Parts: sequence; C-alpha cells; structure tokens
Amino acid sequence: MAKILCVLYDDPITGYPKSYARADVPKIDHYPGGQTAPTPKQIDFTPGELLGSVSGELGLRKYLEGLGHTLVVTSDKEGEDSVFERELPDAEIVISQPFWPAYLTPERIAKAKQLKLAVTAGIGSDHVDLEAAIKNGITVAEVTYSNSISVSEHVVMMILSLVRNYIPSYQWVIKGGWNIADCVERSYDLEAMHVGTVAAGRIGLAVLRRLKPFDVKLHYFDQHRLPESVENELGLTYHPSVEDMVKVCDVVTINAPLHPGTLDLFNDELISKMKRGAYLVNTARGKICNRDAVVRALESGQLAGYAGDVWFPQPAPKDHPWRTMPHHGMTPHISGTSLSAQARYAAGTREILECWFEERPIREEYLIVDGGKLAGTGAHSYTVSK
Repeated sequence: MAKILCVLYDDPITGYPKSYARADVPKIDHYPGGQTAPTPKQIDFTPGELLGSVSGELGLRKYLEGLGHTLVVTSDKEGEDSVFERELPDAEIVISQPFWPAYLTPERIAKAKQLKLAVTAGIGSDHVDLEAAIKNGITVAEVTYSNSISVSEHVVMMILSLVRNYIPSYQWVIKGGWNIADCVERSYDLEAMHVGTVAAGRIGLAVLRRLKPFDVKLHYFDQHRLPESVENELGLTYHPSVEDMVKVCDVVTINAPLHPGTLDLFNDELISKMKRGAYLVNTARGKICNRDAVVRALESGQLAGYAGDVWFPQPAPKDHPWRTMPHHGMTPHISGTSLSAQARYAAGTREILECWFEERPIREEYLIVDGGKLAGTGAHSYTVSK
C-alpha cells in the first residue's frame, strides 16, 4: 500500500466554510481546442467546495483510504522539522499545488527513496527539480489546462486594474474620501494600447482572445509560432524575440513556464528596453522577473505598474519588497485556484491517481517527466540541461 503526501494551503482564518456564496459552479466538459476536462471514474466532492486547503484534501481521502493507502495532508512544508520533511522519506506519491508548492529539490528527492510520482494539482511543475526527477526515474504529472482560463481572466483583471488605477481609487473609498483627481492622475484607457504576451500557449492565447474586444493592438513572442489563421483572426503581430516585442508594448504580460531560458528574464537590462511607463503583469512564475529590478523600475518610473500573483519563495516572506513597492497590484498566488478551477484540478488529480494505481497510461497532455525524460506537455514547455 502506498503513502501519499499531499501539501495544501491553510484553511481560511475563520475556519473551513460551512456555506458558499454560490450554490454551484458551471460544468465544463472541454477546453478551447477540444481537450476534454478531467474524466475520473468518480469524485467524492461537490464542485464549488474549497478543495485546495488542508481540510478540503482535494476530495481524495475517501478514495485513497478505500484502496488501503495512507493519505497525509499538511500545509507545513518548510524546514527540516516540517511535517513535509518528516513524512517525505517513505512517501511514494507527493501532491502539491503551484500556489503553495512543496519544493522537490535535488536534496529532498535524494531523501525520498520511495518517491515514484509527483503530481501538480494545477499547472506548472517547476517546483519539482525536473533534472533530478529524470535522473531518479520519477514521473511528474500535472492537470494541464485545468486552470489556464482562470489565470487568463486574472491577467485581464490585473491589466485593467493597473491601467485604470483601480486599487488606489478603491482605497480612497475605504478611507472615506472622494478624491477624484488623486484617483485619475494615473488612470488611462486601455483602448488603442499595444499589449504583448511572452508566450502564447494555453494561457497566453486565452489572454489575447479576451483582450481583442478592447480594441488594443496585440503582440506576442513564443518559441512556437501560432498558425497564420490565428494571427489573422486576432490581428496579432509576431516578434522573433522578447526584446523586439517589449520595445513597442505599453503592457506586457508574462505567460511562460519557468525554465533555464526564462529564469531572471526580466532583469534591469530587459526592463530598460521597455517603453517608459509600461505596465508589466506576471502570473507565470516569480523568478522570471528579477525581484530588485522590478522594484527599481517602479521607483524610477521606468515601469508605471507591476502586478502578478507569483512570488519567490511562496509563500512570500513578510519583508518581501514586492509587498511595499510603489504602484503594484500584487495578490497571493490565487489566479489559478478559484473554486471553479479547484473542481477541475481536483478531478484531474483523481484521474491521474486512478491511472497510476490501475497501471493505465496517464494522459499525454498531463505528463511532464516520464520514463527518464521530458514527456508530453513537459517536452513542449520545458528545457533541461544536457
């Protein structure tokens, strides 16, 4: 029987919900492009419940214990005395979310002698050292596309919040003020601006589609160029490099995975090539942007605003400078863990586990590492040192 170690974020400070704002969430059978939503044989939760916190357990306990397996769920993941560190050595499967990642470093993988499968409940598996997983024969899987649209909606919200100066204006209301001039001195229309995405995969393309009705001029960079039909449909301008694109954009949104080619990509040098007063939105991974370069750019006015929900490390320490830098719209890592998204990625996690225990192939689109090499979505999205 297997031991499954699941790392999830803490319950609400008021306790696990006894009721919810809405009675249900819309059911989605497939995603843009035709990929079907997760298809487990069964689920033991009600869609719309809080599944991503410790008490939610991704709805897995009944299923796993019914098979005789052991499920350990914790939010305690940092340090040698953490529950995660203590339980890891004999765990066969580790599950975590990008929002509260259990970092599987080479050192931790070396200690986890029984580890065979690392599952990301959601998308983005860079918290797993993929080279170490390849070396040690560990399968890495994620629930691809389960929360891509959730993130794309968050991106559009953050772009509008920055450009229209929404957050400071809201704060004037909270403070009892009616300071219209203070609100609008940094407020602009998004209409007719040049907006570009770094990467136009599932999330990036969804962002472009959602922005088209705003009558903006759309740009993109991606290692894999989109079909001409899509470029024509959305009026896209393709750029052969990130540097070429950022020079002309008023707004840049980052929708690329973290790998050696994107690590520290937005540093002082690249940010200096952006339009002065441009906006930067990053819901991809915190380490794609140099932490201190972002702060300097906001303080100097090179960037008019920065927003995102990805940090490094996660959770971010209380003294992280992104908490206090000017003109930001940061949130905790929440873009992909709406209650709607949780229903899908919890079901996808269940589907992956069903395949694993029944010795059936895991969907190709869910695979990141398999058989000692990058596989499936991983082979398309990630790079490792040769």
